[in-house]
Amino acid sequence: MRSSLALIAAATLQWSASAEAKDLRSADVYAADHPTVQAVAYLGERLQERTRGRQSIRTLGADNRGSELFTIASVRNGTLDMARVNLASLSNLMPEAIVPALPALFRSTDHMQHVLDGPVGQDLLAALDRFDLVGLCFYPTGARSYYGSKPIRKASDLAGLKVRVPQAGLWVSLMKVPGMVAIPMPYEQIALGLQTGAIDLAENNWPAFVASRHYETAKYFSLTQHTATPSVLIFSKRTWAELSDGDKAALRATARESVGVFRRLWDEQEAQRDSIARVTGVELVSDIDRDSFVKAAVPIYDKEASTPALQDMIRRIRMTP
Repeated sequence: MRSSLALIAAATLQWSASAEAKDLRSADVYAADHPTVQAVAYLGERLQERTRGRQSIRTLGADNRGSELFTIASVRNGTLDMARVNLASLSNLMPEAIVPALPALFRSTDHMQHVLDGPVGQDLLAALDRFDLVGLCFYPTGARSYYGSKPIRKASDLAGLKVRVPQAGLWVSLMKVPGMVAIPMPYEQIALGLQTGAIDLAENNWPAFVASRHYETAKYFSLTQHTATPSVLIFSKRTWAELSDGDKAALRATARESVGVFRRLWDEQEAQRDSIARVTGVELVSDIDRDSFVKAAVPIYDKEASTPALQDMIRRIRMTP
């Protein structure tokens, strides 16, 4: 009898432990070797250690990823537990999310990091709570540049060219330069679009360009650095409510750690830019008229950041050292 009771108790404890364990589902539009995906992989490994196997993270593969708008909706309704998305993709819900995506706003990647680490960043993370989301951390994904079949040296070079933009409607406004033809297109279709001529150009950061192997279809990478949009790691409030206080603390702490891992990986890939360009045959265009892009951005500021609250956030960002 005692032996039977012991076996039943052991089985019950084993069932309870497995019931508490959770394989958190994450998503990212980027390929597995992009710094954001690798940073979340690190987060998952450390979280599993800290929670003694109760929590782990599985990032969905390319076949299971949708647009960032679809991903955000999935995190909000609990279909996904978490995701790395561009902060600007949240602006349909949260108007202030558009501000960090405005062209020519950040002076450097370090300036962006200081802003995100400070009061502005904390306010943005806290604001996500209103939309059934928990903001864990930011990944400062650096400046975006144009690449494709044509070199771009000044804003007017974009006139008449078909440029892929993300499918969130705001991107059409953010990227719009007089005469440019904005083509909303899913991220995974960029390579085919460049190959077939459906688009002349796309734009993104260098690590994304490399991780997605877009160098196979793009002849030029023009270092316009016309905007720098941070990424944010969001978590479903529905899943959050199921976690213990200890696991919540472990997740927040490990997310903060993953930012350092991201920065190291990002800097490594940026440092390899010239050598990768030589190997792949991509021509880097560096003689850029940056003032032309600053001037082209003025109407965007007037349209997208016209309210006092958004103008105040711009002021706070510009005042950050």
